[in-house]
Amino acid sequence: MTPKSASTGPSRRSFLASTAVATAAVAGGMPLLAACGGSDDGSREGATSGKAADKLLPAYVPSKVADPDIPSKNGSAAGYTSKVELAALTASVPNRLGTGAPVRIMSPFWGTPPKAGCAYYQGVDEAAGTKITWQNQNGNTYGEKLGAVLASSSIPDMVVLPSWENVGKTAHAVTAKFMDLGPYLAGDKVKKYPNLAAIPSDAWRMGIFGGALRGIPIPAPATTFIVPYYRKDIFDKKGYSLPKSADEFLSWAKDVTSAKAKVYACGDLAWISGNIFGAMPGWNLDPDGKVRFGIERPEYLEALEWTRKLYDAGVVHPDDKASAGDPVQRFTAGQILVWTSDMSAWYARAAEQAQANPEFEIDAMDLFGADGGNPSMYASNPANIWSLIRKGASKETVENALAAANFAAAPYGTKERMLVDYGVEGTHFTVRDGVPAKTDQGNSEVINAWAMLAGPAPYVAHPDLPDIARKQVEWQQRMGAFMKKTSTYGLNIVEPTRYANIHTPFDQLQRDYVRGHKKLADVQAAISTWKSSGGEKLRDWYKELFDKNGSGN
Repeated sequence: MTPKSASTGPSRRSFLASTAVATAAVAGGMPLLAACGGSDDGSREGATSGKAADKLLPAYVPSKVADPDIPSKNGSAAGYTSKVELAALTASVPNRLGTGAPVRIMSPFWGTPPKAGCAYYQGVDEAAGTKITWQNQNGNTYGEKLGAVLASSSIPDMVVLPSWENVGKTAHAVTAKFMDLGPYLAGDKVKKYPNLAAIPSDAWRMGIFGGALRGIPIPAPATTFIVPYYRKDIFDKKGYSLPKSADEFLSWAKDVTSAKAKVYACGDLAWISGNIFGAMPGWNLDPDGKVRFGIERPEYLEALEWTRKLYDAGVVHPDDKASAGDPVQRFTAGQILVWTSDMSAWYARAAEQAQANPEFEIDAMDLFGADGGNPSMYASNPANIWSLIRKGASKETVENALAAANFAAAPYGTKERMLVDYGVEGTHFTVRDGVPAKTDQGNSEVINAWAMLAGPAPYVAHPDLPDIARKQVEWQQRMGAFMKKTSTYGLNIVEPTRYANIHTPFDQLQRDYVRGHKKLADVQAAISTWKSSGGEKLRDWYKELFDKNGSGN
């Protein structure tokens, strides 16, 4: 059995293609300015927190199925490294909760969707008692489709909402278009769905939109999921030492880059430069009582300038500079030695190269502070993806949608998790030396559909490569030791629509600056324009929000 992030196909790299998150990357992670507060008959702006939020949450009943080999620490996922006896897997849903009533679900999908009625969909429907029609949409353009659907009068029964798409009009439409699940899940009502009850309360709190519990969450570990990977096999062969500061990295990068040999130190490192320089993401209430945004802080410009130095020194692969081709292939081919991607890429690349290139070894570089000290890292929100049920859905439709989500949230060590992650034995996977291995049909059908509906508490497990699972969790725990919470941590916030686009220009501007197409003065001028075009007023809005709701840190 393997974690959702690795088995479900979509790369977080793909997820991070949206403007909101691309802007966040260089800044060290601006908040995904999404979510909601208020009530159905009042304002849809703001947030719901404290006791007002607590009374909306499902009761928390943790799962007791399988104890992890590496317990969660410092905000990490839990790790499972022992071999699982497949014949001894337990059932987390002993009685099918679904009645077979049809449910239409729209979800982002990365890759080629399997055909309707494929063996995987049939197998999970049969076990869950559901009858789902999947309306899978291209994950890279999902926001466009989502906006069109929410503006129409025909909304599927259930819609998957990633936080990075929950901006602007979409954020406001969530309250208007999707139902309050409190009557089905609040308090002890959730116990009808034990796997949903085992989702941590912090993740559920992120599902509060418009003053009501609307989103069924996929929990996420608090530690950053953007990882600086390096080719350990090449480092060991060449005798390279891991850099421990920003200057050391630049010096090392110049030494190892050889354009003639088509070997470059790295790809684009904008995803991690904010952590290296301690760039604080988003809006925060500082100790002096003032509210400041990330782009106003000196660390933001320092991170941009260092990233620019890498490009100016010629140590970034030319295709990364041109945003051309596939950086994954450049990394596996040894054309770049350091590459940033999401946590799931660790297992995906190791498994992919195990047969093709047995000498290939991927590892993760510990993040460092710019001066060689500890990095400044900020906790990821407890959930960033939700499934929602449309208003007006019949009681039977709602209950079948919840039955599907409950099945999808099955914890590690259960028959349901095995089925969701691997499919049907003999069709989608075989067992070799007690370890499941997907067949070609499994690789084409068991991708990212069911696992987008809900998830258990964060965990990592790779029965075929347990050492990767161990390394992933240990890296998270080391980095988590330096992690802090922001003022917006755990708050689902929706900004007024009049400010929805003031952050947008920074996406392209940052890309242009680090690649040498714009000057630092252009960035500074954009910050001044941002302040005068709504930033100062938005500051006042956040100050009032923090005064009313408190701070996440």
